[in-house]
Amino acid sequence: MIDAIQVVINGLLVGLVYGVVAVSFIVIYRSSRIVNLAQGEIVLVAAFFIWTFTLAAGLSPAIGVPLALLACVALGFSLERSIFRPLIGQPAFTIFMASVALLILLRGLAQLVWGAETRPFPELLPPGAWRLGPFLVNKRLLIGAVLTIAAVELLHWFFMRTRYGLRLAAVAEDHYTALSLGVSVRKAVAAGWIMGALLGAVGATVLLSGQIVSLSAANIGLRAL
Repeated sequence: MIDAIQVVINGLLVGLVYGVVAVSFIVIYRSSRIVNLAQGEIVLVAAFFIWTFTLAAGLSPAIGVPLALLACVALGFSLERSIFRPLIGQPAFTIFMASVALLILLRGLAQLVWGAETRPFPELLPPGAWRLGPFLVNKRLLIGAVLTIAAVELLHWFFMRTRYGLRLAAVAEDHYTALSLGVSVRKAVAAGWIMGALLGAVGATVLLSGQIVSLSAANIGLRAL
């Protein structure tokens, strides 16, 4: 019985951790009505950014991680500006095919820049587990679960209680209607992509902390779906 409960605890924590990546899908869709099939590749690139600015550059996590997050902001903004901004108002199938093309593009660029070999990912979260009676609770997964819950609550408040969040929600309903109401669709879509990239970085941090990073990290996106 104890073993079964331990498996349930681990499964809940892992599910919640993948939830932060699932939330990144939702944020992009909520703001732009785009189902971003390349979100796993964004997680992959975010993970390589963190590796580059910490272990590769020899910087401490206190400096390297904020730099990596800034790089993720630039990534989200550039993807929106170069690929999806010209597609505002286009049919859903056109946008879907653009996300498929983005998946292939990001995977290829990651392999071109960082190569296909595996690399150690910095240990950004405490290793080990806490003992609660007869049960063990993984520290990394528990922190990730808390981050997921916090992100969901914060985003719910943002989209439902703030003026800017409501504008993003209006964009998610219909681009033309949002434009008729004076809402900047371009800014809303850009904000969604930036938030999606940052959430991808959070997911990479939690899931890969102390592990290895390789091109297979892109599969995180598929598991989150």
